[in-house]
Amino acid sequence: MSLFLRCLVLAVGLLVVAPGYGQRFAAIGDYGSGSVAEKEVAELVKSWNPEFIITLGDNNYDLGEAATIDPHIGQFYHEFIGGYTGKYGPGAAENRFFPSLGNHDLYTGQGAAYLSYFTLPGNERYYDFVRGNVHFFVLNSNGSEPDGISVMSRQARWLQQRLLASTARWKVVYLHHPPFSSGDHGSTPALQWPFCAWGASAVLAGHDHLYERMEVHGLPYFVNGLGGASIYSLHKPVAGSRVRYNDDYGAMRLTATPDSLKFEFINRARRVIDSYTLRQPFLQTSALSRTPTGLLILPNPVPETAAVEIQVPVGGDATLRVLDNAGREVLVLHRGPLTAGHHRFSWHRGKLAAGLYFLQFTNGCYTQTERAVVL
Repeated sequence: MSLFLRCLVLAVGLLVVAPGYGQRFAAIGDYGSGSVAEKEVAELVKSWNPEFIITLGDNNYDLGEAATIDPHIGQFYHEFIGGYTGKYGPGAAENRFFPSLGNHDLYTGQGAAYLSYFTLPGNERYYDFVRGNVHFFVLNSNGSEPDGISVMSRQARWLQQRLLASTARWKVVYLHHPPFSSGDHGSTPALQWPFCAWGASAVLAGHDHLYERMEVHGLPYFVNGLGGASIYSLHKPVAGSRVRYNDDYGAMRLTATPDSLKFEFINRARRVIDSYTLRQPFLQTSALSRTPTGLLILPNPVPETAAVEIQVPVGGDATLRVLDNAGREVLVLHRGPLTAGHHRFSWHRGKLAAGLYFLQFTNGCYTQTERAVVL
């Protein structure tokens, strides 16, 4: 085969395969009741043909007993569970069901039935795993966790270290008790860890039986507790609340590609209640000065004037400033709200002396920095 034909085949393969692939998975919360609503949510989830399912706790109402765990979980989701030995049919050859511990799972024997029923990574109370473009971090948010739930706990240090070490495109943290919520239980201050600063892409929780999407310090938080148990009331919205829903049961469908992570909440009637997409800032390979997250200075070195292009990942308050070599702020190009997407600013050198500077863009918890030489 000629060099031209080999290049053509490679190019066609990239065009056909790469853009079309989206890794699909589901998230269910507060579901394990054996109810008609749980059955119908399970049918909804399986209609999406997800690669795997994650749960946001309360897998086995009301008391987390061994006698109820299979009717409340295996009856509806056995084909996703690795090592399944229950009575409702075959399990999965490889585990495709990744739960988190809820408070109801612990009421009998400190979660003995849960820990016996599932085979999970790590210590099984909290753990992490990677599937495709996503690295998942599963926390035990219950106060009885031996390694603690405070921001200074051993569990929190584990999360911080694992997030820092992860090279995945997307990093999703999920747990049962919500750091922020407008439901009956409300927010959990002890769990308001600096997820954003540690590198998380999103945080999912349950416990309150409703759906809510929030944006706090530039990071999306979700409460998804409508998996089949009951439905709670809505209360005064917390700061950053964007969408709230409690009209019907449902589940979340998530789709991950290398450059996007899409979150949808869909109810039993197959209606999309909310849709939200995170996007990776674009990458270009050229001689232009660009950080891996999408900050471009043109030209660089900077004569009298340069154009600054930014791909903003999450809408919200943002700051674009110039720092000197000692890290001191010497110029502010923008301070205020910006929508997600592409933006362009002009940088006029003014009275800045020649030398090395740093252009820094901060958007919620996202920080991008690029070196610039002023001539």
